[in-house]
Amino acid sequence: MVARAQAVADSDICVLVDAEIVLLPEIVDALTHFSKVDRDWFFVAMSRNFTDFHYQLADNGSHWVKADGKGVSFKVLQEIRADKWAADSSDRGVIMAWNNPSSPLHAGVLPPFLNGRGVHNWWLTHEVLSSEMRLVFDASSLVLGLYPESSSSSNDMSSSKNDTMLAGSWEYSVNRHLATVYGSYCYRLPRRHYPVLYKVVKQPEDYMLTKVEEPTLSNFVIGKEEDIHGEGGSLWRTENTCLSRHRHNYSSETPAPVDHPYSLSMLLELAADKNRSVVLGVAGASYRDMLMSWACRLRHLRATNFIVCALDHETYEFSVLQGLPVFRDPLSPKNVSFDDCHFGTKCFQQVTKVKSRIVLEILRLGYNVLLSDVDVYWFDNPMSFLYSLGPATLGAQSDEYNETGPINLPRRLNSGFYFARSDDATITAMEMVVKHATNSGLSEQPSFYDVLCGKDGTNRIGDDKCLEPSTILTVVFLNRDLFPNGAYKGLWEKHDVQSVCKELGCFIIHNNWIHGRRRKLQRQMSSGLWDYDPSSRLCLQDWSDRSSFRMMGQFHLFEDTDS
Repeated sequence: MVARAQAVADSDICVLVDAEIVLLPEIVDALTHFSKVDRDWFFVAMSRNFTDFHYQLADNGSHWVKADGKGVSFKVLQEIRADKWAADSSDRGVIMAWNNPSSPLHAGVLPPFLNGRGVHNWWLTHEVLSSEMRLVFDASSLVLGLYPESSSSSNDMSSSKNDTMLAGSWEYSVNRHLATVYGSYCYRLPRRHYPVLYKVVKQPEDYMLTKVEEPTLSNFVIGKEEDIHGEGGSLWRTENTCLSRHRHNYSSETPAPVDHPYSLSMLLELAADKNRSVVLGVAGASYRDMLMSWACRLRHLRATNFIVCALDHETYEFSVLQGLPVFRDPLSPKNVSFDDCHFGTKCFQQVTKVKSRIVLEILRLGYNVLLSDVDVYWFDNPMSFLYSLGPATLGAQSDEYNETGPINLPRRLNSGFYFARSDDATITAMEMVVKHATNSGLSEQPSFYDVLCGKDGTNRIGDDKCLEPSTILTVVFLNRDLFPNGAYKGLWEKHDVQSVCKELGCFIIHNNWIHGRRRKLQRQMSSGLWDYDPSSRLCLQDWSDRSSFRMMGQFHLFEDTDS
């Protein structure tokens, strides 16, 4: 959000504010005053907490109303008891503003933080202060906004329950790690001048600025620690213990990397949805950028119940730095080729067998699994649809390319997209598939069909199902209009894949039936179904961004293994 504001803002001042905050008229007065400062500046303020908020926005969103529909003045809102700071380690209730958006805020690189998971606001404030490129003002004493504590109960990102668990969550842990790696939390090069902070206090007719000569950065307190709860004091707190050293003792050495040895069971507990279902992606170094485009798309669709299995340590470290819920599979093949791991290769056969083994492990832990290859593009979240297929049913994509006729013909079950429930029938059937694949010289995909549908399709039922006789597991070959493969109807060759698939009602489209990693990447990028910019390591936010990226012809970025 900050990067986009800096890039496209045509106003004199940018304001970044949590959506739940009720802004008071004083913020306009404050911004008017700060606009007269002839230097680049940055101010940050914490709003105040209050409970029992009995008002709601009118239908047109222009003003607050009571339960009976009568309007409420800002004066009434200001009189609400608000004697607590709203901000805490989860970054709630923070208001930031800065002038001259075309000028940088700080000297570092903005990490790919997960918004709402803590640390990011404090990191930005700290970096602006320590970069010494702007005047920094703490305007918390002005009470520019009110944070309705009751609103957090309906907001998963900022609920009090979530805050309690925040410090132990994967996302918060990763955000802290990103802050350390990308910023000056734990180290800073020697400087000629120390950071300078100004406290802002409102006087009857003007604003008074108090220069803080010795801003202490320990425990993220800017200002004197004894002033935390005093009048006009600063309250910048986080649990990051990297800041416990005095600022004079900063080291120029890079901090040791922080590992996140989250087990599969721990990630499942954190990521699973209310139905105990997760989306599993598996990737190695050759598909890092495609993994990120896949993850960006799922986040855009608010499908946050996904986890990633990294096939190698390089992909694991990359995923940690991108804030992905990732675990390392210690049994993965060690010779995964960067360029030669596509369909039909020995490398491909080894990698596919990892997927079914991990799926079986997750099923045994009591979680349902949607296995989605990272070359599957999601138009919409199919989880509810797949869950509705019912127990003892495995829903899988069909690889049949003929537009008419049966879609459950021999070897037409695609093991790159399927949904498996954690029930006895499915677990037993998956054990049979894994055992068959282990003893096969082929990939796991033929094992799925031969075990579940029988060799040559002896277990087929009708044109779109199979019934495994020993477990009574039903295999449903998914409707190809909703779940098309890469050869169905020539969809990838259409001028506007997005529009054509929207007319069909597609949930996903698989970028398969194409030979070679580079050709696959080029096809997906040129179609506009791409959600990640490798040069900035940021998700593309909307369709216009993706279209612009498609027109820029940046396919060469994928040739740089460090991108």
